[in-house]
Amino acid sequence: MSRHVPLSILDLVSIPEGATAADGIAASMEAARQADRLGYRRLWYAEHHNTAGLAASASSLLIGRAAAVTERIRVGAGGVMLPNHAPLMVAEQYGTLANMFGDRIDLGLGRAPGTDPMTAQALSRSSADPQSFANDIFDLQGWFGDRGTARSAPIFSAVSAGTNVPIWVLGSTVSGASIAGQLGLPFAVASHFAPEQVMEAIELYREVFNASAPTAQIGEPYVMAGFNVMMMPTEEEARRQWTTVQQMFLDVRRGRRRGLQPPVDPASVADSAFADSMLRFQAVGDPKAVVGTLEDFVGRTDVDELIVATYAYDPADRMKSFELLAENWF
Repeated sequence: MSRHVPLSILDLVSIPEGATAADGIAASMEAARQADRLGYRRLWYAEHHNTAGLAASASSLLIGRAAAVTERIRVGAGGVMLPNHAPLMVAEQYGTLANMFGDRIDLGLGRAPGTDPMTAQALSRSSADPQSFANDIFDLQGWFGDRGTARSAPIFSAVSAGTNVPIWVLGSTVSGASIAGQLGLPFAVASHFAPEQVMEAIELYREVFNASAPTAQIGEPYVMAGFNVMMMPTEEEARRQWTTVQQMFLDVRRGRRRGLQPPVDPASVADSAFADSMLRFQAVGDPKAVVGTLEDFVGRTDVDELIVATYAYDPADRMKSFELLAENWF
């Protein structure tokens, strides 16, 4: 029998062409309410900067708002791009969230800047090299621990002490997988946009996982994988909606700055093969086709959880996909 692992949602707070950031945020919060009702496990916000069609820049603020309008679902960062932030500020922000919303806050950490080199330089606050990243995680765990003190220096954070916010490592390569495994932390693999090393990364993570590491917070490996999903009542409708995603990724390639575009005839999207090569892990179609694709992926990888990314020009279409997926998976 096929295994139906927990499902979560990754939200980049898209801004459709002609809409505003306020519109995108409002639609995101309505989707958060829906995800809470439908039984999704967690809702994560990804950090991006200098991107015209996305409003997910200040992740901690979005998480706070989403947690306030929901009751059950876990809400977190997928993730905080740690080189853009002072680790102490991250501890204080997510400690504050944990004090406000209890044990519903997750902190996913990545080493990529989530933007272009110029913007990354403007944001830079800490190093992205693997050892510095690991040291920052060690300090963060100290600030979230009972003593509330960094491991590397006698710096105290009252607002994060004792919150024990769970930390995840995000990655798209074997490098991120190695860091997550050696630290004994759960691993979120970015298969939804970086498919090249997914299988190797998952395998390496499990091979090097160290439950005895000082930073370990779980006793055995735990993998959550990203997947692009667009589920509609018919294959034809789903393929048409998918053209919005194809156009978005082609805009990135061409350096074109605009909001999410409305769906078009799939045959009219030039270079759609390039977009789909980046989005190789996709489940697009009617309920039977999408469920079958996800079941096959889980069967081949034995991942513990899936986090789905769904984009649509009309927020109602995105919510329809979430609703159909929940009805046919849970």
